[in-house]
Amino acid sequence: MDLFAHSAAGRRVNQPLAERMRPISLEELVGQAHLLGPGKLLSGLAAGDPLPSLLLWGPPGTGKTTLARLVGTAIRAHLVILSAVDAGVKEVREAVAAAAARRDQFGSRTLLFIDEIHRFSKTQQDALLPHVEAGTVILIGATTENPSFGVVSALLSRCRVIRLEALTDADLEAIARRAMTDDRGLAGVGVALSGDGLNALVGNASGDARRLLNTLEVAAHLAQRAGAPEITADHVAEAAQHKTLLYDRAGDEHYGVVSAFIKSMRGSDPDASVYWMTRMIEAGEDPRFVLRRMVIFAAEDVGNADPQALGVAVSALQAVELVGLPEGVLPMTQAVVYLALAPKSNTALTTYAKARAAVRDKGPLPVPAKLRNAVTALDRASGRGDGYKYPHDFAGAYVPEDYLPDALIGERMYEPTESGFEAELKQRLAALAERKKS
Repeated sequence: MDLFAHSAAGRRVNQPLAERMRPISLEELVGQAHLLGPGKLLSGLAAGDPLPSLLLWGPPGTGKTTLARLVGTAIRAHLVILSAVDAGVKEVREAVAAAAARRDQFGSRTLLFIDEIHRFSKTQQDALLPHVEAGTVILIGATTENPSFGVVSALLSRCRVIRLEALTDADLEAIARRAMTDDRGLAGVGVALSGDGLNALVGNASGDARRLLNTLEVAAHLAQRAGAPEITADHVAEAAQHKTLLYDRAGDEHYGVVSAFIKSMRGSDPDASVYWMTRMIEAGEDPRFVLRRMVIFAAEDVGNADPQALGVAVSALQAVELVGLPEGVLPMTQAVVYLALAPKSNTALTTYAKARAAVRDKGPLPVPAKLRNAVTALDRASGRGDGYKYPHDFAGAYVPEDYLPDALIGERMYEPTESGFEAELKQRLAALAERKKS
């Protein structure tokens, strides 16, 4: 930057409140006590201290960029910041070359911070490998996505993954109060922050300090313009407009919410099941995605313990395709409650797994001749169909017979449970087995 830009940055001219209130030391950073508390990895850092390459993983607004900057300052390393959104291999190579020159000429270390590192392609990430391994740069990558999915394994193995947690309500309250009294913040605006305004701010922020401060700045402006003595919940609501739910349809939060939804239904908790479903719908998820998960769940986790469950899930899918949203949330909610409270059995999953293992282990076993159709004279001459007993010719439409290939006779694929209707199926199966034995 030029002289004027450097001066403006130092005075924090025309910067948003979230940028003006960015902590200037590790001690000022709020939250993340599991990283910054006494004896933790990032506490008490000083010039020259060794530092491994890090991957900072956490939701937005938890201080990933701030932490990287403060760590660089603490260990007296030259900080280079790149964003994976607009940087490529060329910029990475230039940064590494400059880092090597600083190391060779002045013996100084370079901390290379890459924001949104999961957006780098495999080629771009591979370009970092030799320089991280050789120590030319200390890499700190920031990501909101699970590094196991967004970062190549070779780079992942050379970094220490650090999980940043969403800020607690107490953390957010402390940040808001500091912003109201700090000269860098809103100390001179002439309005106070009411208790209900503070509660509204914290509730709207969802653990995101940046969102909290951006909303606070607009709310303070609204209160000041109206001549109000303090920022109220109404000012906060007007500033926030609509609370954006943390949910990336292709990212880690997406998979986390989906997992919670399925596990809640499996755990027979209708309240939690409907909550997680609503989280997805209100965040803009395609309802058909949610309904497909419900159809799969009905077969995988309910199965024959309640054979109607699959019909309920499919009917909900058809209903939503017929009426759309918003009315479609009603059959969805009905179906989710039904699935959550239905008796559970995963025998569809286990039965198929056993059959699949038999197919893979034994290969294409021959079909018994008695089970083959005898369509032509040649078929009949070769013995196809000989000995087949037509069940409807016998009492109860059942005749003891072996239908598996000879090598699998006696194997059990389906083992019914005592859950729901499947308990009745278990009794039927036992009765048939007894008739076959006798």
